[in-house]
Amino acid sequence: MPLPRTVTDRTLLTIADAEIPVPDPDCLIHLQFRRFAGCPVCNLHLRSFAVRHAEILAANIREVVVFHSSAAELRTYEGDLPFDLVGDPDRILYREFGIESAPRALLDARAWPTIVRAATRATVAALRKQKPAPPGKPEGGRLGLPGDFLIASDGRILASKLGKHADDQWSVDELLALASADASMNLPKESRS
Repeated sequence: MPLPRTVTDRTLLTIADAEIPVPDPDCLIHLQFRRFAGCPVCNLHLRSFAVRHAEILAANIREVVVFHSSAAELRTYEGDLPFDLVGDPDRILYREFGIESAPRALLDARAWPTIVRAATRATVAALRKQKPAPPGKPEGGRLGLPGDFLIASDGRILASKLGKHADDQWSVDELLALASADASMNLPKESRS
């Protein structure tokens, strides 16, 4: 099935029961698809976005992060993140956007250094009682792949990335560069640098 080129108007419900318009008429949306609530790799990745959240907001980007977990599970593991979090345990959005599950999520050697680093951090945080230990049997399984979509206010998908393994997603720098490229393309010709 081909990936969508535009996103039809919809409203997503966050784990805080807030309604989010997608597309958002006032800003770009970075729609991130992550794995399961409590996923150490996802947590490490999302913390890098949380640290730079002010920069992301300054670039007029709204972070919307989708997990294939329930809202209750997300509140337990990810509720302290400064983004809009959406549970999709039935994987309706995942299917629509072509986000897969596959053994290569964990078996691809490119993911292993991050898996080790993330698992170590998660173990230390759990031992220090700073965060709950990752679930032994996560909702939706462990084999989900990540995905990233940058959505314009008119619903066009400006850029996308379907991850090939658990640690294959945009960095903050990549996201900001994509948003900057879009902004420069929408300037009048004489204003482009």
